[in-house]
Amino acid sequence: MSYEGEMLKRMAMPSRQDVEQEILKTLFRHNGVVKEFSSSEEIVKEIGDIFLLTQEQRDIQLERIYRKENRIVKTPLWHRLLFRAADSLAKNHLIIKPSITQKLTNRKEWMLTEYGFDKALELLNIPIDQKDNLLVKSYEVEKEVKKIIEKPVPENYSPIGTKKQTTTTRKTNIRSRGFRQAIVENYNYRCCVCGLKIVSPNYQSWEVQAAHIVSHTHNGKDDIWNGIALCRLHHWAFDVGWFSLADDYSLLVSTVLRVLPNDFGKIGESNVFENSLEENKLILLPGNKSFYPHPKSMEWHRKNIFHI
Repeated sequence: MSYEGEMLKRMAMPSRQDVEQEILKTLFRHNGVVKEFSSSEEIVKEIGDIFLLTQEQRDIQLERIYRKENRIVKTPLWHRLLFRAADSLAKNHLIIKPSITQKLTNRKEWMLTEYGFDKALELLNIPIDQKDNLLVKSYEVEKEVKKIIEKPVPENYSPIGTKKQTTTTRKTNIRSRGFRQAIVENYNYRCCVCGLKIVSPNYQSWEVQAAHIVSHTHNGKDDIWNGIALCRLHHWAFDVGWFSLADDYSLLVSTVLRVLPNDFGKIGESNVFENSLEENKLILLPGNKSFYPHPKSMEWHRKNIFHI
């Protein structure tokens, strides 16, 4: 047995397999990313707490000789075990190393892959069909987000795709989730109409949705200029034509709203629906103007969905 193996046994440290599983579950709880491990990172303490490590187990040093400079290097045994487990996960394509994610996001972070995301769901007994409702990041989806937000606006932009997607594949699922993430992040997780911003108690699912201006039903594209962030109520209202957007990004509200029965659109005595749709009110927009909805997308919605 190696010196490191003897130390792990003597200190009754958790097995590498158990640590690997906890890294996957911890990444999931942190929405798919955690900063690279170091003694100052809270994540090291968090995983240590899961295993109920004693202070001695957290502090014990592993000594090795750095022959190039003929000196002794000390590394906390717990950190070494974490690195070994994470490195094993990376070799098995379950997570991505910080040196690689830095090239994508400019941040040194461990990140789940799609495969690792699936494995974390399995470990946590979460049905795989819940995946699309979660904003847990994966390396593949993050690459899609980068592609979406860095794509220049075509000179002759059309919000309608050239061919209709008839089957759902892993590739189309990643593209769809990339679109969703790009939209809700750029709208700061708020509904652009009412400003609602709320997250689930476990901080893994936002209420806000990425709404296509030209819907998938009409072969609308998954790009930044064909999407806005809406709460569930206003997403439905937009899709059925209760309101649309003018070219100056102000609300156009259907005149049908004026003749609704008195008990429609209310929560208790408050007329929530009508009060939230104020004619000529400007919607909330991304900080970057190049991510604003495209005029051609809004024009299509006014002509094909909006009920004047």
